[in-house]
Amino acid sequence: MDDMEDLDLNLTQTTRMFTKAELCLWEPKPEPCGLVIFGASGDLTLRKLIPSLFHLFSRKLLPENFYVLGVARTEMDDEKFRSTLVTALGDSVTQEKEVFSDFIRRFHYHTCDYGDRGGYLAMKKLLAELDGRFGVQGRRVFYLSTPPSLYPIIVRMLGEAELNQPPGDNRPWVRVVVEKPFGTDKPSAQQLNRDFHSVLDECQIYRIDHYLGKETVQNIMMFRFANILFEPAWNRNYIDHVQITASETLGVEHRAGYYEESGVLRDMFQNHLLQLVALIAMEPPSLFSADPIRNNKIEVFKSIRPFTRATIDRDTVRGQYSAGTAGGKSTPAYRAEKGVKGDSTTATYAAMRFEVDNWRWAGVPFYVRSGKCMAERVTEIAIQFKHVPVSIFQPIPAEQLAANVLRFRIQPDEGITMSLEAKYPGPKLCLGTVKMDFNYQKTFSMAQPESYARLLLDSMTGDQTLFSRSDGIEECWQILDPVLNKWKKDGEKGLHFYPAGSWGPGEADTLLSRDDRTWDLPYDSLG
Repeated sequence: MDDMEDLDLNLTQTTRMFTKAELCLWEPKPEPCGLVIFGASGDLTLRKLIPSLFHLFSRKLLPENFYVLGVARTEMDDEKFRSTLVTALGDSVTQEKEVFSDFIRRFHYHTCDYGDRGGYLAMKKLLAELDGRFGVQGRRVFYLSTPPSLYPIIVRMLGEAELNQPPGDNRPWVRVVVEKPFGTDKPSAQQLNRDFHSVLDECQIYRIDHYLGKETVQNIMMFRFANILFEPAWNRNYIDHVQITASETLGVEHRAGYYEESGVLRDMFQNHLLQLVALIAMEPPSLFSADPIRNNKIEVFKSIRPFTRATIDRDTVRGQYSAGTAGGKSTPAYRAEKGVKGDSTTATYAAMRFEVDNWRWAGVPFYVRSGKCMAERVTEIAIQFKHVPVSIFQPIPAEQLAANVLRFRIQPDEGITMSLEAKYPGPKLCLGTVKMDFNYQKTFSMAQPESYARLLLDSMTGDQTLFSRSDGIEECWQILDPVLNKWKKDGEKGLHFYPAGSWGPGEADTLLSRDDRTWDLPYDSLG
């Protein structure tokens, strides 16, 4: 049985084709509005936001009356700003010339120092002019694509310039989208929430997490709550444990300044990975809308067993990459990277064991790991079901029959796979593992849109379902603050080094072997 090749059951061969109109939830199209991007000359704007906007615009998902105002300290005029968009969009410009011509005429630029009140008053005048020209009636989305230190400054200045509320008597709406990280610990997140709430209502604040815009992440709720097959078994009676892996082959590259301050817990766990835990563990919401879903996520965060000094040492592992080969490239040690201190104790890898203390999940551990310079670039959730209680296939014992595993592949190839035991063809009674494989691109014959596209659209339609609420942010910090504080106090004590291109330090294997379990290999590694 060990040397048998896995059988592939490709669900794309049997998937029923359906029309676009069939079983589609009604979603509103955005009202006419303007998008103001602070940090418009930065990397995130050019790499993610502009391509996402063009994707939406070319598919007629944006309103006809729509404009973008880029705001940054870099001196530019409209034409120079538009030329940077040509570079950002690359081949799309020539492939969709007519669409691009209509798209780019909507872009304007305003040079402004983020703390200069005069710059905001000049921007207010320009926005009034653009509102009239494009007929958006004061509806505006402000997107803060800037370093986190500027968030409170920009929000305060928006308030002082009275840009936090829409102009005119009809009072349409103003919304603010803010990038991660939202704070560096619970006290700083609470202060940032106070800063925002002094100027904005909670319903105006959209704390973005681009992981939640990925198709497979959104599909977790569809998978659980639109299919009756799995939800009855989605509990401690049938699930043995859950594993979440988010690994990168890249090192810190040009982000050393940010990463030295954040480390892997602030960069990945506080936002992306705890959100994935919540989506897997949450109770069914009463309705597919923002507050019921976010309420149930927060209940998961509150149910996660708090870490103590003793359990931190037992249930967490931190590591830092040393020299090696990752992603086919020779990689220096983290401490040798440009901008990193030679004695840095910043964790580039972490593995954690979470317990969710409620009736559904009591006794089911969630093992979560993330790291840089790892063996593969992959983000995957593996739901490991329990073994069958008794084997009727003697002399094979029950524990040798492979347990079913359900995998949500979030990147790089989005999809869902399920491993099952089945008879191997032939006269002998041989069992082998087969895989049912649903791949988004193969099934729907289209590339997946950039995750920011969905989130930008939601911010314009006023849907906060995929955005974090203030109390949810604070609960996540509540979980991780004890770990961050102890790791900082311990310094190099307890920091384990792993060669670039590996799956992390060996101590992370002990985290599972202590429970008689092992890390699940990502789907592509299973053969």
